[in-house]
Amino acid sequence: MTAPSLTQLSKLMSLILRHKPGAFDLTLDGEGYLPIADLLAGIRTRMPGCSESDIRRVIETVETNKRRFSIRGGDIRANYGHSTAAGITYPEASPPAELLHGTARSSVPAILAEGLRPMNRQYVHLTEDRELALRIGARHGEPHVLKVAAVSAHAAGCRFYVSGSAFWLVAAVPPDFIST
Repeated sequence: MTAPSLTQLSKLMSLILRHKPGAFDLTLDGEGYLPIADLLAGIRTRMPGCSESDIRRVIETVETNKRRFSIRGGDIRANYGHSTAAGITYPEASPPAELLHGTARSSVPAILAEGLRPMNRQYVHLTEDRELALRIGARHGEPHVLKVAAVSAHAAGCRFYVSGSAFWLVAAVPPDFIST
């Protein structure tokens, strides 16, 4: 596949593994995994020429910086960003002192008043990477990076989870632990 086709494949993989597996007659397991063969069958309904090696090339080339997908044995899952009803589990971990959240500048007053909530996803996504946080914030408008006092939030009972190498996840962050 060409680079644009791999990008299209990446988007289709995200659609299936993060948002709409049922639209492809697929069901994720309790941890969000799906047999690669089943994913390939679903993909081929829209991209008939796709192969398993194309899926692996997406993971190795298109998605290397964000680590959106994981393969375990013969299964694959999206690492984060799920809007499906299935509760995806991740390893709990103690966070670093500070984490960052990229958002639109227009959302900052509401977040400072109400805290960070997952909105239509299962978790709030945080990162240690300022550039990544800025890119994420830019998807929603003029970007702004908020700081989360993660160790303090963790000590107060917020449970943090590791998702790949780029993201930390948390169910919510109260406003007391967020600053500009």
